[in-house]
Amino acid sequence: MPPRPSCQEAFFLPKMKLPPEGPAEWNELGRKLITKTRIFELDSVKFRHPVRETERDFVVLRPPEWVNVLALTPDHQLVLVRQFRYGLKTFSLEIPGGMMDRGESALVAGQRELLEETGYQGGTAEILGAIAPNPAIQDNHCHIVLVRDAVPSGSIAWDPDEEIEIAWLPVDEVLALARNGGITHSLVLSALFLFEPLWLKMKADHV
Repeated sequence: MPPRPSCQEAFFLPKMKLPPEGPAEWNELGRKLITKTRIFELDSVKFRHPVRETERDFVVLRPPEWVNVLALTPDHQLVLVRQFRYGLKTFSLEIPGGMMDRGESALVAGQRELLEETGYQGGTAEILGAIAPNPAIQDNHCHIVLVRDAVPSGSIAWDPDEEIEIAWLPVDEVLALARNGGITHSLVLSALFLFEPLWLKMKADHV
């Protein structure tokens, strides 16, 4: 087997030639359910390439839509949650969030998740964007909601398996944690990336 090129060498390798019209979009031929769990369904999906007529089976996860909430307090701190994550078997510092109910809007789901996990509610809420968590194998989106003037105003309602430590940190400290590895959850990092330009503008306008 020939040696793998270094990163620098790979950068200068000839690019694969694509058709003039660009890469082709595969056509879905059908799908079947492999298994259904409490948090997602798993499908086997058959696709055909429109030019080569190649057919392949791919595995697609179908979770519900998700929502993550940036809760900004009146004194410009972000409400954070720290909880044990079973995938990595360690604690993770995050922003509140969870699964959206069927037919539920992102704004409603964001306010609900914020209240359930932290007991906080806000005056206004807006959608900053939606991201695809892993489009290679998932078909859902995570909606990023900003809640302003968040204050404690209700009862916490954790799920039976949740244990959450609630924290509050100034926005700039949270952004610093995102840069130095203190926050590693990719969806949380994406939410902070979407929020940072707005925060910089707020600071420039003297918040």
